Amino acid sequence: MLCRVGPFLYPALIMPPLLPRSLHRLALRVAHRLRHVWRRLAKPQLRGVSVILRDPEGRVLFVRHTYGPPDWSLPGGGIARGEAPEAAARREMAEELALTLGPVSELGTIEETISGAPHTAYLFLAEIAEAPVPDGREVVEVRFAMPDDPPQPVSGLAERRIAYLLKI
Repeated sequence: MLCRVGPFLYPALIMPPLLPRSLHRLALRVAHRLRHVWRRLAKPQLRGVSVILRDPEGRVLFVRHTYGPPDWSLPGGGIARGEAPEAAARREMAEELALTLGPVSELGTIEETISGAPHTAYLFLAEIAEAPVPDGREVVEVRFAMPDDPPQPVSGLAERRIAYLLKI
């Protein structure tokens, strides 16, 4: 469901942005760097989701973020305190790509270290028929590709998650 705020349409569960796009992107880049420093120092136990979105042709959706390295990655994000992993996956897809997911399969978890902190990644798979719409703030570009031939450069995190998909 979409709601109109001025000339813009937003998924109903998402609050419209309060900052201009350029300022929001700058804030994301600064927050990304600060988050890495904090993770190295505090080493908190982190939890996040990655969602492998497949189109009817079996291609996987890759995204390019406004922050961090310019690598292609999979859509996803952090899990809020008290939030279920599947709910986080659905929320992230609505926020970043304006997608309302149908059935979602949990593929498993990956234990890893990100920026020096332990991280549990919950990996989900969903089939989509509608076109994703990048939010233009966090995600600026999307591309479908076969899982065994991802766009380059692809992030190491995305490679590990795609390898997980290919071995099941």
